[in-house]
Amino acid sequence: MVLLFLLALWLSGCDQKPVMEGLWLVKKVTVGNEDVTPNARWTRFNADHTYESGNGWFQHTLGTWQLDNEENELTMLNTNGIKDDQEPFTISISDSEMYWSRQEEGLKVEVTLLRSNELPQTYGDQLLGLWQLKKVKGGGPYFNSDSIQESDYLFLRWDKRFVIRANNRRVNGVYNVHGHKAELELIPYNNELDRDFWSVDFDDDEIILTRLNSDSLITRTFSRIDAFP
Repeated sequence: MVLLFLLALWLSGCDQKPVMEGLWLVKKVTVGNEDVTPNARWTRFNADHTYESGNGWFQHTLGTWQLDNEENELTMLNTNGIKDDQEPFTISISDSEMYWSRQEEGLKVEVTLLRSNELPQTYGDQLLGLWQLKKVKGGGPYFNSDSIQESDYLFLRWDKRFVIRANNRRVNGVYNVHGHKAELELIPYNNELDRDFWSVDFDDDEIILTRLNSDSLITRTFSRIDAFP
C-alpha cells in the first residue's frame, strides 16, 4: 500500500510543469547578433497575474501578464509606461531557467532569464555611499595628486546627488550611472567645472575611477567608509 502511494505521488510530480511565479533575473538579451543585455534587470511574476520589473534596487515597471500554455506564448501589459505593440514572446521554462524569443522589426530577440531569491545590484547600487580618497594619479578636477588629505571624500547619495570634499572645498552636483556599463557621469553645479565621465573598476571595498574625457591617464582610488572623515 505504501509503495502504491509513493508511486502515485511520484507520478503526480512528473505531471507538474514549472511555474512562472517568482523572481527572474535577465542573464542575456540579444537583438539579431548584438548583445544588449541590461545591467541587473529583473522581473517578478505574481500569482494574481501582475508583475513588477526593474533594474537593481529600482522598480520602474508594473503591469499584468498572461501565459498561453497551449502556444507557450507570454503576453505582458505594461500599465505605467509605453505600450508593447510587438507579438507575444514564445517561451520555454524549467525550474531554474526561462527563455523568450520573438521577432522585432525583422530581427530575432532572445532573452535568457534565471530564477533568483534576491534582487541584483546595478553598478549604481554598488557605488552608493561614502568613499574616502586613497590614491590620485594625474591632474584634473576635484583632487590634487600632491595634497591628498584624510578629509577628502566622494559621497554618492541615493537621490542622484553627489558631494565631493577636496582641497579644502566642497563641490556639489548630480550624477548618472550608465545603464549597461560601469561608467559614472559627474555634473557639478559649479559653472567653473565641466561635467566629466569616469569608468569604474570595483575591487572589494575599493573603487578606481579613470577619467574618460581626457587625453592623459587620470585615476582616483577610493575606499568605502561609514563615517565622514
